[in-house]
Amino acid sequence: MTRTRPYHHGALRQAVLAAAITAITESGPADISLRDLARRAGVSHAAPAYHFGDKAGVLTAVAAQGYQLLADALDDAQQRTGDFYEVGVAYVRFALDHRAHFEVMFRPELYHAQDESVEAAQARAAEALYSGVSSLLGGRAGPDVQLSGVAAWSIVHGFATLWLNKALPPTLGEDPEAAARAIAGYLFRFQ
Repeated sequence: MTRTRPYHHGALRQAVLAAAITAITESGPADISLRDLARRAGVSHAAPAYHFGDKAGVLTAVAAQGYQLLADALDDAQQRTGDFYEVGVAYVRFALDHRAHFEVMFRPELYHAQDESVEAAQARAAEALYSGVSSLLGGRAGPDVQLSGVAAWSIVHGFATLWLNKALPPTLGEDPEAAARAIAGYLFRFQ
């Protein structure tokens, strides 16, 4: 018997997730199908449904993975630099480097938002962001940390989204990290 599809020996889940990332990068999250993901991963058309249930199940795994990657990027920037601005730049870099994840993570209508893996990963990413705000505010807790965190998140998320959609003025240049630093520096110089 000749095998037409490779056997993934325990890596099927990752193969389908990798196929999903590629498909989302090419055409966005709305257009993916389990049949296409199976074809891309080189598995039977039933395999993605067996492991993920449905398209929302695949996108749930993409969102959870994205939030974990985001938390890793923010934690790394904080540990490496100790600079809250660099945590913001890491957020922008994450969005550019992991566009497929970014496009799914903030669209909870596409996935099972109450999934435990998504909620845990979201909490970890939020902790990474808000701990940087807390250190900027001298370790204080309370409403100032939350408001400052939402303000910082809004700035970097909005900037990343505008950059990805090529909606920013070309005079900002070709380097998104330099542009993000300039904008953050401009906003905070009036403190």
